[in-house]
Amino acid sequence: MALVVDLKGKRALVTGSSRGIGRAIAVALARAGAGVIVHGVAASQAAEETLAEIGENARFIAGNLADANACLDIAKAAGPIDILILNASYEKRFDWRDLPIEEMDRQWAVNVRSSMILMQELVPGMADRGWGRVIAIGSIQEAKPNPRLAVYAASKVAQTSLVRTLAKEVGRQGVTVNNLAPGAIATDRNAEVLADADYAARVAAQIPAGRVGTPEDCVGACLLLCSDAGSYINGASLYVDGGWHIA
Repeated sequence: MALVVDLKGKRALVTGSSRGIGRAIAVALARAGAGVIVHGVAASQAAEETLAEIGENARFIAGNLADANACLDIAKAAGPIDILILNASYEKRFDWRDLPIEEMDRQWAVNVRSSMILMQELVPGMADRGWGRVIAIGSIQEAKPNPRLAVYAASKVAQTSLVRTLAKEVGRQGVTVNNLAPGAIATDRNAEVLADADYAARVAAQIPAGRVGTPEDCVGACLLLCSDAGSYINGASLYVDGGWHIA
């Protein structure tokens, strides 16, 4: 049976959606009929290209999620929304012994604090209207933490904990809250490490599917979670990683 996703009349905010996984999800939501708010730290050519691909059913909001006040401004500018995709994140590789405090703070602010602020501001309205979808984009790092991404991995576990807590709070109001955790995905952010052919081959060898994923590989699961067909999925963590988390 084909999954038909009709999101006409729904409004979605996808953070970090000018490129990568966020862009693929934003485009897919728009194709399903949703009005989409594209977000990025600042206006950019990538954001313009995403808006152009979506067409008239999109607009752009800029804001740095490391800034708590900017998170509040983003929520205010977005207005009432039905679908919140917490995709934006920040990671930087360090030996854990050398990780600067300011890097710890920035990763925690972008990956955890911003998620909480946006949920505080936008989810109560969903609950009042009796329908909503929140999807946090997690990471394979939750299951297989890289020592050079220690705080990033911890922040994704914390974000998933927020998801599970909120799912209990708003499930009876028609709002589902879930975590979608991609594995190794060929995005701009991963381009440098995946450009190393030996490294890319080692990664692919660990994945039961035998390959690195694409941003589009994350779209189907996200659409399911956003649709009425996924209305009984709540508080779940869904790995979209070719089976890497069990390897």
